[in-house]
Amino acid sequence: MLPQEIIRRKRDGASLDEEEIVFMVKGLTDESISEGQIAAFAMAVFFQGMSMDERVILTREMMQSGTVLDWTDLDLPGPILDKHSTGGVGDKVSLMLGPVVAACGGYVPMISGRGLGHTGGTLDKLDSIPGYTTVPDNALFRKVVTDAGCAIIGQTADLAPADKRFYGIRDVTATVESIALITASILSKKLAAGLQGLVMDVKTGSGAFAAKMEMAQELATSIVTVANGAGLPTTALITDMDQVLGRHVGNALEVAETVDYLKGDLDSRLHDVVMSLAAEMLVLGKIDDTIEAARNRAEQSVSTGAAAEVFAKMVAALGGPTDFMDKAQSYLPTAPVVRPCFAETSGYVTGMDARDVGVAVVGLGGGRRRASDGIDYAVGLSDVCHAGDEVNSEKPLAMIHAASEDAADAAEAELRAAIRVGDADANSLPIVHQRIAGFGA
Repeated sequence: MLPQEIIRRKRDGASLDEEEIVFMVKGLTDESISEGQIAAFAMAVFFQGMSMDERVILTREMMQSGTVLDWTDLDLPGPILDKHSTGGVGDKVSLMLGPVVAACGGYVPMISGRGLGHTGGTLDKLDSIPGYTTVPDNALFRKVVTDAGCAIIGQTADLAPADKRFYGIRDVTATVESIALITASILSKKLAAGLQGLVMDVKTGSGAFAAKMEMAQELATSIVTVANGAGLPTTALITDMDQVLGRHVGNALEVAETVDYLKGDLDSRLHDVVMSLAAEMLVLGKIDDTIEAARNRAEQSVSTGAAAEVFAKMVAALGGPTDFMDKAQSYLPTAPVVRPCFAETSGYVTGMDARDVGVAVVGLGGGRRRASDGIDYAVGLSDVCHAGDEVNSEKPLAMIHAASEDAADAAEAELRAAIRVGDADANSLPIVHQRIAGFGA
């Protein structure tokens, strides 16, 4: 079998059979197929797409290219559950959601990623906690999941290695945006984690990868269909990313917001996303029969402090401070320059370009322009306004946390350009736009 013949068939719009996809993934993994040929294959898929059957096969083979985690020998008394987000600005949901679901009886081995471009990464946020290990060995990972109920870590080298090479090639050949390949990339890692249920948080809006609702629906439908076809019960929620999620943007600042949230300081839009996703996970895991019952259980995990206890236990077990929940501010890095950013005119926030807000944080040093870039964990924005908020000479658009006055000046100009202020009050739309379920869910 020749890779160029498979590439030609896909280029011409043919559906590939199982043998052909297996051959391509094997060559991708052992590098017997060249980078140029993989790039050509990715471009052919980008333009011609893949059927759902092709996507299921590609996902399954990429999953099986490395280690597939198995939790059955631990005899855990609850289901293995996880969530994945397509990313956004101020999206610290994973840090809250994992402990919430664990406090409700689920087990959450959450394998997360780093930020790139205007979107933040869960691992970068956790790296702002002194001592926290985002790359533990498999034995420690399993122990923390067993003991705490939740462990949020990064992808190991032996988990879906085919995806790692494939993504690297796609990243430099303008083929990242293929729905078929995004689906396989996300799900190959999630299936390799040995899950029994997955909920997808597909963001849409100015700060999301899927800026248009139509693209978000296409991606969510693809992931739900392929995941269920591969044997992983999955639902998806399409949620709003037309404004910052929560009130803080920046790594240490978002960890601080997580601590406050788990202690009961709830931002309504952020809380709605966390509770909606938690309810889906608990129903998928058969911990509750209905979304309403599951949501009530999740609410109680926060109000009773049970979720906060899980987060504290996870942080300590992975090398962080044992008293982090009590003294988070003393452990998290702080920026030397902290100052308000006021709007040029008083009024109400009528909207924002969330992507541009994220870009402003990258400009402060809180994100990466390239994968190799370092990060300043202390910088970012706190108390960011939402649509409908009144702003004036006493109520700023946000507080800027910067490494220098010059950096703060640049962020101030970017924020004023990104956030729209007018005379009329603006009501925020519901943050959960749509639920997409698999067959029978």
